[in-house]
Formats: sequence, C-alpha cells, structure tokens
Amino acid sequence: MALAPAPRPPQQLLPSKTTDIPSAPSSDHHSRLLFSLKRCSDMSQLKQIHARTLRSTSPHHPKTFFLYSQILHFSSFHDFSYALKLFNQIENPNSFMWNTLIRACAHNVNNKEQAIRLYLEMLEQALVLPDKHTFPFVLKSSAYLFAFSEGKQVHAHALKHGFGSDVYLNNSLIHFYASCGCLDLAEKVFVKMSERSLVSWNALLEGFVQFGKFDSALNLFGEMRKTLDPDGYTLQSVVSACAGLGALSLGMWVHAYLLKMCDFDLSVDVFINNALVDMYCKCGSLELARQVFEGMLKRDLTSWNHMILGFAMHGKAEAAIGCFHEMIRTESFRPNSITLIGVLSACNHKGMVSEGRRYFDMMVTDYKIKPALEHYGCLVDLLARAGFIDEALDLVSTMPMRPDAVIWRSLLDACSKKNGSVGLSEELAREVVESGDIGSGVYVLLSRVYASAGQWDDVGLVRKLMTDKGVMKEPGCSSIEIDGVTHELFAGDTSHPQTNEMYQMLEVIDEKLESVGYSPDYSQAPLIDEHNETRQRSLRLHSERLAIALGLLKLQPGTPIRIFKNLRVCNDCHEVTKLISRVFNVEIIVRDRARFHHFKDGLCSCSDYW
Repeated sequence: MALAPAPRPPQQLLPSKTTDIPSAPSSDHHSRLLFSLKRCSDMSQLKQIHARTLRSTSPHHPKTFFLYSQILHFSSFHDFSYALKLFNQIENPNSFMWNTLIRACAHNVNNKEQAIRLYLEMLEQALVLPDKHTFPFVLKSSAYLFAFSEGKQVHAHALKHGFGSDVYLNNSLIHFYASCGCLDLAEKVFVKMSERSLVSWNALLEGFVQFGKFDSALNLFGEMRKTLDPDGYTLQSVVSACAGLGALSLGMWVHAYLLKMCDFDLSVDVFINNALVDMYCKCGSLELARQVFEGMLKRDLTSWNHMILGFAMHGKAEAAIGCFHEMIRTESFRPNSITLIGVLSACNHKGMVSEGRRYFDMMVTDYKIKPALEHYGCLVDLLARAGFIDEALDLVSTMPMRPDAVIWRSLLDACSKKNGSVGLSEELAREVVESGDIGSGVYVLLSRVYASAGQWDDVGLVRKLMTDKGVMKEPGCSSIEIDGVTHELFAGDTSHPQTNEMYQMLEVIDEKLESVGYSPDYSQAPLIDEHNETRQRSLRLHSERLAIALGLLKLQPGTPIRIFKNLRVCNDCHEVTKLISRVFNVEIIVRDRARFHHFKDGLCSCSDYW
C-alpha cells in the first residue's frame, strides 16, 4: 500500500497569530466552556462553543489547549472533516490530539488508510512520540485492511518504544495477526504475554474460529476456564467452534451456561442466539435450533438465514421455503443473496426443479439480487442431478462469470449417476482439471462413468494415471461424539483403542444385515478393488460404519448416533445405514460433505435423493 502523509487543508478555524486576542479570561470561564462542551449533543452546539472559545480565550492558555482537545475529540466522531480542519490549525498538537484523530479514522470504515497516514505523519514530524494508546488504533486499521507489512512495522515501533509488555497493545497485536491469518504469530504474542486479560483469550479464540481451527479453539477455551470465567464474546466463539466440529454436548453446555449467567440476558442477545441456531443446525439438532429461533425476542436477517439454511441442509425443503415466506410476510425483511442460497439449496436437496427455476427468477426480477457463482452453482446442480443435463449446460454457457471447478464437478457427478455420455464426461473432467481442481474426486467420478459403461480398461487407465501423477484418493474420515469426547475414525482404521470391539460389532451387524437380505452395492467402488470379495471388505470398513459400530457399543440405548463425515455417503453405506436403523431400532444422523441424512425405521430423510 502506497501511503502518503495526510493532507493538511488551509481552512482557518483558529485565529492567526496576528488576530487580536482577548485578554486571558479567568479559569472559571474555561470551566463554564468545558461544562457546556460536556453537555454538547450535536455539531451545531459544538460550533457555537468553538466560536465562543475563539472569541473569548487565549490560544496560549493551557486550559484553552485542553478545550481544543475536547472539541477535537467530539467533532472527530461527528464531523471528521471539521475535526481535520481544526487539527491542522493547532500548533504542536499533543499525543492525545493525534490519538484522537487516528482513533476516529480507525473506527470509520472509509478512513482506515487515513489512520495509517496520520501515524506516518506523526512519526515524520517527530514533535511528539506515539504512546501506548497510539499503536492499538493503528493496528486496528491495519487488521481491517490486511496491511500485514505496515502492522509488523507498528509492532516493531511499539517494541522500540518500550511497550512490549502492555496488555492492551498485545491484545491488539493478537487481533491484528489473527485477522491477517497469521495464527502462529498471534499465538506467539499470546504465549509471551506475562499478563493476560479476558480480551487476550477472546482475541486468539476468535482467530482460531475464524480460520477453522476449531480443535485449537476448544483446547484454548479449556485452558482459559482454569483461570478466567468466559463472557458472552467467549461463548459466541465457542458455540461457533462447536458448530464447526459438530460438538453438540459442549454446545449444549455452553447454552446452559449462558442461561445461568446472572449478568447476561440471553433472550435479547441476537448475535449469540444466531450462533446457537447455527450451531444446533450444524450439529444435527434441528428441533433445538427451532426452539432457540422461536424463543428469540428479536431477530435480524441473519437469524432467518440461519434457520432457512438449517432447514435446507436437513432436507426440509418445504419448511425452508415456508420460513422464507414467513420472514417476508411478518418481518418485512428484504432477502439478501445468502437467503436465496438457502432457498435454492432447499430446492436442490429435494429435487424441486420448477420451484428452483422460479426462485432463481424471483431473485433477479423481484429482489434485484445479482446472481453470484454460488447461486448458479445451486441451480446447475439442481438441474443436472434431476436429469436436465442439457439445460444445466446451457445455463453454464450463459453465465456472466467463468464456471469454477465445483460447477464442472457437479455436472460430471450427475453424468456418473445418470449414465451420461462418456465423451461428455471426459470433456467435463478436463474442465474440472483446467479449473484448478487436481484432487482425486475428478478421477473417481470419471472412473465411475467408465465403470457404468463397462469400459474396465479405461477404469484401469484412470487408476494408473492417478498413480503416475501421485494423486491419492482422499481418505474417508468420520467423527462421533461420545460422553463429550470426539472420536475420529478413518476407513479401515485399526488405531482406535477399541478396534477389536468395533470389528466384532461389525461382524454382528453383517450377520443381521444378511438375515434381512442385504446385498452390497459396488457401483461406487470400481476404483478401489477389482474383486467383489475385496470390494465388500473395503465397503464394510468405510469410516461411517466404524463410527456406527462404536456408537452402538458405547451410547445408551435410545440415544441417537450422530456422525460427521468428510466425504459424501456412498450408495452402499446409505443403504446399510437405513437397514441398521431398522434392525437395531436406532436413529442415526449423518452429516456428509453435502447435507444431513436422518435415518430412522429403515428410511432416510433425503428419500434416497442426494
């Protein structure tokens, strides 16, 4: 960022040195002006006080200088241009005046760069040194602008001036480094602090959550609780971390803690309630999310968006659309782009093609929302998965922006499931790779197309190509929370302390499945093994099956088994999980990469459409 010193306009708001100055008034006069200034409520009153100060006080009187600093402070938050003109007419402004102006810039979205420029001018003039109040304001602006180089220099200046142990400064440094994505540096500052405040913990905690370091966030929260009680900001971050990890037990504990806090009224805190709604939706407890949502005394657009998105990801398309219309009817909120992503996702998860087309058109014509790549992605995926591949391709060709790998992969995925043209699938695979996606997913999908067409030689070529290019299939990983402890299991995992018991339970499951006529579906395993016997062994060791086995072993009867998987559930595991839910009379909730599946009594909430 090329930074220049802040301009100093020539407007005269103070008398020049040749102006006749009234004789110095009594200190009582300064006190009366200061009293009037403290009662000032708008710029009109401030300008009158400023005029009286110009007419009746000497600019060289120490108390007049203090008056000007207070006038500057008030005007900096009400009329920044006026404050800047006043500041530029003050001879030798002190650090308080510099800090006042820099702070006003730091708090104004449009003046963040100005804060850094003023700081540079302060250093260039060298008439007054920055103090411990200066640096946090400049760091705040640097964090907002992601001005990493400038912020690091401010850090060096602060150390040079001897403020390295100041708690407030270090809190600002943690926030700055975390905002710039340098969590290692933020944590380094935190670890070196000899004294920490609650703000110190909250700043690092928020940074971990912001960049998806949910495990680190919850570990930090555990450490913090040994020395400090959390506040609302802490718990909002913890709730978000629970949402990311699917840690329902801890999320419920945080909710209970919030309800018990004597100095905190949860019913009126929109932000934390929004976080709770989001957390319960993402942890698979849609009913608890709905209870929090309906109990809110006040909601904003984000509240409704969380609920609409929650219904959508759980396959409750009618409820999501109903929530959308209720918002418009009762709250008069105008939907934004996120709202329409929720509505379109709901249509997509249910295969509601005509409704998806209608809401896409409504977004453009009624709400004047310019479709983003995510909106096009929802509609393309909806059309392609419903079998309207030609229409989806036409939509992609008319998009005003370049399709990304996600859109091309959606089309390829649809072709693999709908026995689409091999030639088209090969072209789509090329588009995926050219869009920058060189992961295993495109190879797996293309292999599935070849397998569906019976081109087994080509399946072998895809496997060889993956080996030659060093592309590894992403391992399936599922997590399950038991008694507040999260267990991570990988496909074929043998590292868990209860591996023997899990595998014995898998034998019990296999026997019961065989008794009800289960037959393995190998359609999504052509790339793994060549022989059916080996394929069946691979399928039964998928990570979610290990997690289900552990859940049946460890959870109390009647307790839902909640599983979070990093990949989409395959056809065979989906069928197996339905059967397990019936045979063992257990509810199983699985969140895969795309959505939630609620398995109960041999059925799935997705109606086998995912």
